[in-house]
Amino acid sequence: MQQPSVVLTSLRAATMRSGADPYGLIEDAAIVLAGGKIAWLGMQAHLPGDYAALPVRDMGGRLITPALIDCHTHVVHGGNRATEFEMRLQGASYEEVARAGGGIVSTVTATRKASEDDLAAAALPFVDAMIAEGVAVIEIKSGYGLEQDTELRMLRAARRIGQLRPVLVRTSYLAAHAVPVEYKGRADAYIDQVCIPALYSAHVEGLVDAVDGFCEGIAFSVAQIERVFQAAQSLGLPVKLHAEQLSNLGGAALAARYGAMSADHLEYLDEAGAVAMAASGTVAVILPRAVFTLRGTRRAPNYLLPPHGGLVGVATDMNPGSSPMTSLLLAMNMACTLFRMTPAEALAGATTHAARALGLTDRGRLASGQIADLAVWNCGHPAELAYRIGFNPLYQRIIGGVL
Repeated sequence: MQQPSVVLTSLRAATMRSGADPYGLIEDAAIVLAGGKIAWLGMQAHLPGDYAALPVRDMGGRLITPALIDCHTHVVHGGNRATEFEMRLQGASYEEVARAGGGIVSTVTATRKASEDDLAAAALPFVDAMIAEGVAVIEIKSGYGLEQDTELRMLRAARRIGQLRPVLVRTSYLAAHAVPVEYKGRADAYIDQVCIPALYSAHVEGLVDAVDGFCEGIAFSVAQIERVFQAAQSLGLPVKLHAEQLSNLGGAALAARYGAMSADHLEYLDEAGAVAMAASGTVAVILPRAVFTLRGTRRAPNYLLPPHGGLVGVATDMNPGSSPMTSLLLAMNMACTLFRMTPAEALAGATTHAARALGLTDRGRLASGQIADLAVWNCGHPAELAYRIGFNPLYQRIIGGVL
């Protein structure tokens, strides 16, 4: 259905376009919405006469940014891991929990027992919390099934969320997340007998937007992940990777070699990995809540990317273990306080760079021709979005130009 045209006036626009101002700020701005897209934006005094007859909506001097994009979540899953949270507080490390049969694998049991309806219903409250903070796009991974039926069921639940809520869902196939107990010590067999065949099945159903993996000592080697990437490549699917979280196995360089949309976590990223990522256009997505929860002493070296032209994204990593958090605004704050990003860098990480991390070219900026997904804030300056904790300044989401 064609959306009605309207002119938004009396606003400040943080366009997130490159320029002298890091936010691409336009004071006393106006935005024309037509056909679900941004038709024009600029200073209100320069509004073309062609739009003079359109209805006007006064935004009361509020700040407008691109709607937020959460480019890394595990929001579809069964159960929770509150008891493991307690274990970590008693001294157990992430790796110790995982090797004891906890961590990712402990969620597998609950997820395998859950129906598609159960998984979608359990995820919706988390998705609603994200939407309430101005999020318009959510990436959702599989990875808690570790066998074909449940992996596909998770992806179907993710697709259903995009039908039940006004949010764009991008799915990532993450069967290479952990080795299930039935394949303990046989990671290669799991990749060949489960992960790759299930990918083909998921692709046939149209359930996969990208293929992900976990390259780490407690998960899969570079060689094993490369076989998954080769399968994805044969299907024409883009890839991404959990890399360099607990050690440096060369996952970031592997991701860059395959032109990955993003490599995420990256606490142990080195200069060579950063150079390779920047050269390939692979976005570095930092996940500060995971570092915070695990009380990690390493910080993702986001400062390595920009000197080489690399981009840095920010996401919640919403998952039941290391990051049971739905607030992208809090992730932005933590990116600033823990990783020394500026508020402008954090906002870019949750908008334009997050869009790049998902392969989206029509969202994440305020510019003519972009999809009209906007967030309207009760803020005077965009730095306020990363400044506060526990306060939601969202006034309104505008999705596809619908007020």
